[in-house]
Amino acid sequence: MFSRAWLLATVLVFAGTAFCIRMGIWQLDRLEQRRAFNAQVNTMRAAKLLDLNQNVPADISTMEWRAVTVTGEYDFENQIALRNQFNGDQYGYHLITPLRFTGGAVLVDRGFIPADGNTAPNDWRKYDEAGQITLTGQIRLGQEKPTFGGVADPDADHLDAWNNLNIVGIAAQSPYPILNVYVQPNEIENDTVPPIAFQPEVELTEGPHFGYALQWFSFATILFLGYPFYLRKQQ
Repeated sequence: MFSRAWLLATVLVFAGTAFCIRMGIWQLDRLEQRRAFNAQVNTMRAAKLLDLNQNVPADISTMEWRAVTVTGEYDFENQIALRNQFNGDQYGYHLITPLRFTGGAVLVDRGFIPADGNTAPNDWRKYDEAGQITLTGQIRLGQEKPTFGGVADPDADHLDAWNNLNIVGIAAQSPYPILNVYVQPNEIENDTVPPIAFQPEVELTEGPHFGYALQWFSFATILFLGYPFYLRKQQ
């Protein structure tokens, strides 16, 4: 196994075994992350409706997916748009608008608007909803960094359109404090008038991670135990 003739092959087998074991452990880590996510969603969905006008918890950032309601007025002067959004096959933006209420302000993902004719902040004003409004939705966390393959936002003092819903960055250009979460309003059935509210479909399963982990550990076992038998046959 460690002779000069087989040394390189032995090193490659050991490296391959270590790689397969590491991939198996990674899949188990992914499984635990999925289980933690499922538990978070189920726990928050079982919690009672949170009224931000009555109480803004200090740990609200731990309450993603909890049902929430709030009454206030939109601040359209400081709304931004989120790029690279789709409604079916139609490309456009999501309007992200601060909602000011007694006790603070929170960003609201008001929903999808088409890209055509909506390239500048003044174009978005046709979607203004004047006066006091009450909305119900879910607490969501922002995204400071792009996902794999995503595009980071440029470093600028002020941006009207963002690639990522970076609450920290958006708050930095706001003239007043905003909560470190945003509200994603409930969908309206058969709504076709922009902005169209959107709720993501959440898959509460464990996914294929355990099966993948077993496959990787099986590959490691086959490599590690099968290699000596292969060498014996070559002698």
